[in-house]
Amino acid sequence: MNEIPAKRHANRAPTHPGALLREDVFPALRLSVSEAARRLHVSRQTLHDLLAERKGFTPEMALRIGRLAGNGPTLWLRMQQDFDLWHAERALADELREIKRAAA
Repeated sequence: MNEIPAKRHANRAPTHPGALLREDVFPALRLSVSEAARRLHVSRQTLHDLLAERKGFTPEMALRIGRLAGNGPTLWLRMQQDFDLWHAERALADELREIKRAAA
């Protein structure tokens, strides 16, 4: 199956994977934070920090969430990578403009 990338305005930050989990996945699965944390074998605080977008998804958490949701870890890691890269590009924009590309 071919993936079709979603189009997003370049000035709009990618969605944090915790927001998707909080707004769509857990409600669809009818899971509370406490029940999800228990099933994931993590603390409620750890899960709450992800849902509040204070922390990012690690490969370990992506494996746990992917297993629970039934969609694997790749989606969660890609979303986190897109989110992190977008923010890093903006934080380093001035410095990146000063870096000259090396000629081969």
